Amino acid sequence: MQHDTPRPEHLLPTAAINSDHPAVQTFAREHARGNDDRERAVALNLAVRDGFRYDPYRIELSLAGLCASSVLEKGYGWCVPKAVLLAAAARAVGIPSRLGFADVRNHLSTERMRATMRTDTFYWHGYTELWINGGWRKATPAFNIELCERFGLLPLDFDGEHDSIYHEFDKAGHRHMEYVHQRGSFDDLPLDTLRADFERFYPEWPQMQSADFEHEVRQETRK
Repeated sequence: MQHDTPRPEHLLPTAAINSDHPAVQTFAREHARGNDDRERAVALNLAVRDGFRYDPYRIELSLAGLCASSVLEKGYGWCVPKAVLLAAAARAVGIPSRLGFADVRNHLSTERMRATMRTDTFYWHGYTELWINGGWRKATPAFNIELCERFGLLPLDFDGEHDSIYHEFDKAGHRHMEYVHQRGSFDDLPLDTLRADFERFYPEWPQMQSADFEHEVRQETRK
C-alpha cells in the first residue's frame, strides 16, 4: 500500500474530477452516509458501482465524455469515468482522492469487443484511490452488480480497509482479470495520454458505439 500523504490537489476540483459541479455535490451529499470517512467512502463506492451501468461500447474520449458530471447525466459509464465520478464525489465530501491506472488482461468479454480490440489487454483500466485512516485504498466501481450476476463474476466489494481490485478468477474458477502493468497514481485524468493510446491500440473502437452492450451480454450469457 502506498503511504504518501494527500496534498491539497487531492481535495480540489478539476475539469474532469469536477467535484464543484452542483450535480456531483448533490450526489455526494445524498450517498455519502456514515459516521466517518471509511463508512462514507464505502457508501459512495457502492452508489457509483451499482447506480450506473457499466458500458464499454460508448466510450467518448473527450473531457465532456469523461468528466464526473457526465456519468450522472448519462446514467452509465466504463471504468474510467466511473472512477472519475467516485473521485469527484469523495472530494466533494472532504475525502482526498486520486485516480489509479493499470493495464489488465481481460479473459471475459463480448465477441464484439474481442473482434474490435484484437487483443485481450485493456489499456488504461481506471480505478479510484481514496485516503482513509492513514492510507490510500483502491476502489474499483466499474462492474455493476447486475453485470456481475449475468457474467458469473464475483462482485467487487469495498470495505474501506483493503484494496478492492478485479478478481483473478470468476465464480466458476475461470480466469477473469490479470494485472499486467501498473501505470501509477494521478491527481487528475491524464486525458491526452489516454486518448493517444486508445487511438493507437484500438483504432476500430468507435465502431462499437452504435451497438448495445447490455443486449449482447444477455445474448451471450443466455442459459
